[in-house]
Amino acid sequence: MKRRNMLGSAIALSVGLGAGLAIAETPPLEAKDTYRVGFPQMESNNPWRIAQTKSFHDTAETCGWDLIATDAAGSAAKQVADVDSMIAQGIDVLFLPPREEKPLIPAVMKAKAAGIPTFLVDRSVDPSVAQAGDHYVSFLGSDFIEQGQRAADWLIANFSGEKGVIVELEGTTGSSPANDRKKGFDDQIATDDRFEIVASQTGDFARDLGRQVMETLLQAHPDVNVVYAHNDEMAIGAIQALELAGRKPGEDVIIVSIDGTRDALQAIIDGKMGVTVESSPFFGPLACDVMKRYAAGEEIPGWIKVEDRIFTKDNAADHIDEAY
Repeated sequence: MKRRNMLGSAIALSVGLGAGLAIAETPPLEAKDTYRVGFPQMESNNPWRIAQTKSFHDTAETCGWDLIATDAAGSAAKQVADVDSMIAQGIDVLFLPPREEKPLIPAVMKAKAAGIPTFLVDRSVDPSVAQAGDHYVSFLGSDFIEQGQRAADWLIANFSGEKGVIVELEGTTGSSPANDRKKGFDDQIATDDRFEIVASQTGDFARDLGRQVMETLLQAHPDVNVVYAHNDEMAIGAIQALELAGRKPGEDVIIVSIDGTRDALQAIIDGKMGVTVESSPFFGPLACDVMKRYAAGEEIPGWIKVEDRIFTKDNAADHIDEAY
């Protein structure tokens, strides 16, 4: 069975702590057979985003969606403009994966002003400005802080050396996963005095940029023996840079990452990566389910939390066939 069709272990629902109920202040959604749905994707330059977009297209066929999907090509300004266009086209509901926390606030506010219920997907916006249950219905996504903590916990438990010299490859500056994955990992790793983060620099969640940044950081920190990447694409790029420099990922450098892509699972199987914490891109079925519940008048929690698995040498081979 394809993983995008599995709502069991890969995507489980739970109420986020402190999340408010989201019916009272957000625009209503009429219960009907078909909906015009807006999905303004932020970019399509990596396997995770491609898999997420495909999940929405696949779900459109079964959920009664007239789907309007766009690609902002990595531009927050274009993503806001794409939402403007969708509002003008009369969408009924908006599923928005905001590229960055602050620049996408106008899109959320415009959708609410137009009477369109908005669900944030996989990334959130600045909570000091926009809140679930008021400006948007709910955030559908993982606990990014917890993802970083779990990566750190695995490293702490599996590091056998005396001193861990860590280089951190951050995601897109200003995005909620980059902010939270950094906080979760950094705070947790600080509890073990064997480790020191000697450099932390953005690779914008991109494989080639991750490789370039790793090449530069290796020159400044040749003694690095741990790489923490905020996503698998940057981790794979880091592996390439390390190998070009004559290092041996998985032996003299431990690679710790987040996402759960096919390439990452293969790297684990090959002994080049230690762990990747899952962050599932298959949001289509979940989005359909939550939208229908909202249209039926159910109280929707302000955070629909996705429960993520963790992949190591013990289980990577068991799951690679379902990976993207």
